[in-house]
Amino acid sequence: MSRWLPCRRRDFIRKLIKLGFNGPYSGTRHQFLIYKEHRLSIPSNSEYSIPQLKMMLNEVKEIVGRQISLDEWSDL
Repeated sequence: MSRWLPCRRRDFIRKLIKLGFNGPYSGTRHQFLIYKEHRLSIPSNSEYSIPQLKMMLNEVKEIVGRQISLDEWSDL
């Protein structure tokens, strides 16, 4: 059985690109990714903790319009 693990920033960006996001682009304070007309800010820390990862995946869920399961996230 899989469990949530911390995620490195570059791996997080790579997985979101596989989901259809474009970028990353430089903003004034943070880099961001674009999905259609939506913008997702990417924090600059090098690794995301499990609570931070879940919070960002909730934002991704709202943008993409569907839930990202643990198995799907692991397979990306």
